[in-house]
Amino acid sequence: MTGAIVGVHGIWNFRRGETPERAADSLSGVWSASVATALRRAGSIAPAPRVQVAYYADLLHRRGRQGADDGLDDLDPFEAEFAGHWLDEFDLPVGVAAGESTIEVRQAVETLARMRVLGPPATKWFVAGLCREVPAYLRNPDSPGRAAARARVVDALEATGARVVVAHSLGSVVAYEALWARPDLSIDLLVTLGSPLALPHAVLPRLRPAPVDGRGARPPGVAKWVNFADPGDIVAVPRGGVGHTFDGVDIDEHTIIGAFDFHLAKNYLAHRRLGEILTTTP
Repeated sequence: MTGAIVGVHGIWNFRRGETPERAADSLSGVWSASVATALRRAGSIAPAPRVQVAYYADLLHRRGRQGADDGLDDLDPFEAEFAGHWLDEFDLPVGVAAGESTIEVRQAVETLARMRVLGPPATKWFVAGLCREVPAYLRNPDSPGRAAARARVVDALEATGARVVVAHSLGSVVAYEALWARPDLSIDLLVTLGSPLALPHAVLPRLRPAPVDGRGARPPGVAKWVNFADPGDIVAVPRGGVGHTFDGVDIDEHTIIGAFDFHLAKNYLAHRRLGEILTTTP
């Protein structure tokens, strides 16, 4: 492929002490290197395209929260409700409370870690970010932060002229809404990685535009949509959900990425399958 790529990052990417511009540059370097690896693994010998990351984590960050212990004891009611809906997807054993604001989040996450053979401390730390940053974006459909996050995706597309968008985790939600808000933007390829777009109750019904009869659709300016998810990714739930819940997903694959690092962007971005998809894009 030729030309630039716009990347849209996911959770746990707030870069303390950096300006948004500096943070975007730092992440762009990491993403560019990983995508170059994916293209080499796919057999490409052409120069790798530059990835310009649309950085928005600063718009969702609440001072003093990220990195404090494991973060599961001070979730507010909206965050706890999100956690309940998300944990409902894992069929936790009877006796583990789940559902809305009454959930015992710590107990449920510890059980999930045991069921998935994950390290409990790392799992709790990771889930704290998930249960803060995704609700921070979705809490208010008309919030200035939500609009500004979408605008940064659009700004990156307009500045680079890119026609390929690669979006990871919560970034797939931001990119989806941004592309719907600007149907005049022509995008050859949208790749979503480890996406929670299809998460019922917690994410899907809060999207803008709202799903119709429980179904979303490919943004009108996007020519091709590819979704990848590790089968064990605890963010990309329900399994197979994006392809089953959104019209216009051309490829929906569930590929082993690896171990607890299954949701890290660098592992998705460096995977051979992403390189193969990119090499078939003009």
